[in-house]
Amino acid sequence: MIKNTETNINGKILQIETGRLACESSGAVVVTMGETVVLVTVVSTDETREGIDFVPLTVDFQEMSYAAGKIPGNFFRRDMGRPSEKETLTSRMIDRPLRPLFPKNYNFETQIIANVLSFDNENDPDPLGILGASAAISVSDIPFDGPVGSVRVGRIDGKFIAFPTLEEQEKSDINLVVAGTKTAVVMVEGEGKFASEDDMLEAIFFAHESFQPVIDMQIEMREAVGKEKRHFLPGKEDDQLITKVAGIGEPLIREVLSCPDKMDRQKKRSEAIDHIVESLKEEFQDKGREIKEAMYDLEKKLARHMILKEGKRIDGRSLDEVRPIECLVGALPRVHGSALFTRGETQALVLTTLGTDRDEQKIESIYGDSYRTFTFHYNFPPFSVGEAKRLGAPGRREIGHGILARRALLPVLLEKEDFPYAVRVVSEILESNGSSSMASVCGGSLSLMDAGVPIKDPVAGVAMGLISDGDDVAILTDIMGDEDHFGDMDFKVTGTRNGITALQMDIKIDGLKKEIMGKALYQAREARMHILDEMDKALSRSRPEISKYAPRITIINVKPEKVRDIIGPGGKMIRHITVTTGTQINIDDDGKVLIASAEREDMDKAIEMIEDIVREAEIGKFYLARVVKILDFGAFAEILPGTEGLIHISQLAHERVDKVTDILKERDEVLVKVLDIDSDGKIRLSRKAALGHSVDDI
Repeated sequence: MIKNTETNINGKILQIETGRLACESSGAVVVTMGETVVLVTVVSTDETREGIDFVPLTVDFQEMSYAAGKIPGNFFRRDMGRPSEKETLTSRMIDRPLRPLFPKNYNFETQIIANVLSFDNENDPDPLGILGASAAISVSDIPFDGPVGSVRVGRIDGKFIAFPTLEEQEKSDINLVVAGTKTAVVMVEGEGKFASEDDMLEAIFFAHESFQPVIDMQIEMREAVGKEKRHFLPGKEDDQLITKVAGIGEPLIREVLSCPDKMDRQKKRSEAIDHIVESLKEEFQDKGREIKEAMYDLEKKLARHMILKEGKRIDGRSLDEVRPIECLVGALPRVHGSALFTRGETQALVLTTLGTDRDEQKIESIYGDSYRTFTFHYNFPPFSVGEAKRLGAPGRREIGHGILARRALLPVLLEKEDFPYAVRVVSEILESNGSSSMASVCGGSLSLMDAGVPIKDPVAGVAMGLISDGDDVAILTDIMGDEDHFGDMDFKVTGTRNGITALQMDIKIDGLKKEIMGKALYQAREARMHILDEMDKALSRSRPEISKYAPRITIINVKPEKVRDIIGPGGKMIRHITVTTGTQINIDDDGKVLIASAEREDMDKAIEMIEDIVREAEIGKFYLARVVKILDFGAFAEILPGTEGLIHISQLAHERVDKVTDILKERDEVLVKVLDIDSDGKIRLSRKAALGHSVDDI
């Protein structure tokens, strides 16, 4: 049965249809806004995956080239290769608000695929993918505590806009994707141009109000054509086992939770688990996994109780206290910029490299080809958490953390016209115990300044957590790894002293009240100011010059009509300049010439050669000319590269000259004066007028 619903949001018609396409899937919907169309399907198998403690959910978002009338630029001309960075990020964004709404212990393999089938270069498919995934699950037989609504919010001239166009996003000083249920916000991803905490809070809850009609549409569709939910019983807990584990394990777990050092705590935890498994193996045979799960639940319960009722954290900090911070800049000798940022047991070595526009990253997507001058890459090697694993390509988490850090730092960078470098920052995580992405932001800011990149203000970031039980709520500043695992929220906030530049929030509970979220934002602001103070002790502003190992870049502007003179026939002239000087030269059609070189002398030589080419003759000025052609009535001489003038025989000397060759020969150098330049650009030169002058008069 085909079912179609629609609603009007911000003057745009949003449509959701089911029952027409992909009917063999567990659930499928088509979401349309304008001429952007996204097909979202979900399939959940009948087979379970035993022995796992997570929902086996995979999400794949695909931007098909044909959607924008394009053919892929890769060798195979196919879309189905490695997901692009953008596709990876959107896949994560779909996953995050949905995963907590599946039943606990739902271990049926489940896959969501969102395909962008049509793209109108105006309406953003990302939030459509989130609400399409929710709608597909809602009409399927999969148990789900949804539906979820989603909307992108922009702000232009102080006015919030739901589902802004791509052009409106460019003009917005706040740009967020928000997802949530009927009663609460569960996911936020976005950025701001130094937005205040109050403005961000208003944007989030404007979004929550805006997507309510979308949730109502899904409820209507589910009631009309939704499948009966499959019978699912989340595994019955063994109360006797839980009681036994608690009786033996509670003192051991309390000892674990009193150990502030992560590695020691892990060792004690492992010893405690082994002891309990050994103690109960005869009474509960073949239930080692259940015993370990009971131990995890016990540790989570005790850790949360310790925070809520005793106001104590595992490492002894107060709820709003940041771990000790150590900052070191110039950590490595040859790299262009480096910083070592350590906060507690999280450590990031962040490196900055400067390059020319040849080093810019080309982005090919349905949005059109573009070039990225600033890239941020995040690496998370296994040794950072004391593990030995095979190194591989960066995963979704690494890509997501890198883009979050890039989003945080981008607002403080100058435009390319003011700083014409390609900039790459790499964060190498050396230790990790909570919020290595925020350590990457802090280290990235210091590394940029160490490289001499002129940033507007330093940027810092902090991860906030939440423990809640009814009316008891504790907001945690600078959460460590265990607090992230046991807690109800991961809320990352970055910014300068003047405002927020990026934020990312995921909630594991039903939702978060506005006042609690506001308190978390302001507590994060206090932490950010503290971290910035600590960073200032190492380096408070960018170094006055870029690293001596970085390429020097100079921009000169010439008349557009002179560009082809610099390039020369077949590129002969520009090749001659680059080979002679060892520089890199890029020329735009508008006359902007970018010259890059590691050596100042080479750059000066290249500038001189270019200026000689583009220099124009001026009436009354003297030039040292080279004779290029002898005629009966005079000689042609080159006064500038590619610029020639005529020395008439009457202008060779004060006395009468019978033959030009009596005075000049080809390839002679002669001092001349420009007498006139006519409307056709023809130049009259005089040797006679230059007699008595020297090259010092040039």
